[in-house]
Amino acid sequence: MTARPLALLALLVFASTALADPAAWRSEWRDTDFTRSSVEDWDQIISGGPPKDGIPALSDPAMIKASQETRLDPREPVMTLEMGDTARAYPIRYLMWHEIANDTVAGVPVAVTFCPLCNTAMVFDRREDGRVLDFGVSGKLRFSDMIMYDRQTESWWQQALGLAIVGDLNGTQLRQIPAVMESWEEFRARHPDGLVMDQPRASRQYGVNPYRNYDSAAQPFLYRGENPPHGIAPLARVVRVGSRAWPLERIRQAGELREAGVILRWTGGQASALDSARIGQGRDVGTVRVTDAQGRPVVHDMPFAFAFHAFHPDGQWMLGR
Repeated sequence: MTARPLALLALLVFASTALADPAAWRSEWRDTDFTRSSVEDWDQIISGGPPKDGIPALSDPAMIKASQETRLDPREPVMTLEMGDTARAYPIRYLMWHEIANDTVAGVPVAVTFCPLCNTAMVFDRREDGRVLDFGVSGKLRFSDMIMYDRQTESWWQQALGLAIVGDLNGTQLRQIPAVMESWEEFRARHPDGLVMDQPRASRQYGVNPYRNYDSAAQPFLYRGENPPHGIAPLARVVRVGSRAWPLERIRQAGELREAGVILRWTGGQASALDSARIGQGRDVGTVRVTDAQGRPVVHDMPFAFAFHAFHPDGQWMLGR
């Protein structure tokens, strides 16, 4: 019991264990077309506890200069987005409680997203067929991963894939934008004149990890699916590039890997957001940067192994043997 945070236990009490039935959701999702879906088994979708918008997504978050920010621990993780001459950091301490930040960076509408249960931190272009979508948190989970929804059509989107799975936009793929999770100290050193998302005006315990000890648990929370192969622990971090996954521990031990047309480099100094009670005190999991041979950033993310296996069942495990 001690390995699971009280917040997760509270969610477990309220999480739906009944078989999924789209008919039961129509009163809450009147504008969602459930006849259009790529979900083969509705039982894969369950309630995570909070209702629609119970986890409030952010829109047009306030930004301050990096030099003005004094609340973040140097080792705290931030999602860094560099577009043109613009560099912005989105602290995980805020995304932990809001999961989505709808923003516009260098003229591009983006959704900065983070699902704590899968450790999937991904940035997407919010444009779809000439219009801009605004995303919220549905309160539903599939394979433990957040299901987002867009407020324009109320279609449902699988965050780990950036793919619409239910509704008018079923089958639509969002473009993922290169971003990296790094420590606040790393961002501030590289971008002293950069911007960082200011603390939202909400009553939350920012800086506290509500999922204490989660990434050292034996099994993921609210997960209905297979464990990863090759004896890899379900909650071990991997670096995903396309449909390939490199175990984080392998990259850490090597320091640098050059495989499959990409370069993966590990440096220490970043705290795990899902370890200790205070995010900045989490154990060192380090930062991984992925580039091509010319040094250009490559789209990637760092999910838990179970999430990669769930959403890329035919993916390639880069084990080096």
